[in-house]
Amino acid sequence: MGGSLEIDVEKCKGCGLCVDACPIDYLKMSFKTNQKGYYYPVAGEGCTGCGICYTMCPDVCITVNKE
Repeated sequence: MGGSLEIDVEKCKGCGLCVDACPIDYLKMSFKTNQKGYYYPVAGEGCTGCGICYTMCPDVCITVNKE
């Protein structure tokens, strides 16, 4: 089973907890910043839809779509 993510980059405060928690290194921190000046996560390829990133995000910036 796979999945995909939607990340609300403007809500993100750049804590990186989702990146650290991802078991397959699907998420990386962007080199760009949002309007508040925070770096935000960007998705690569191969999301499994496990939802760990969603669980770790204190600002509820991530939506997991399971396929």
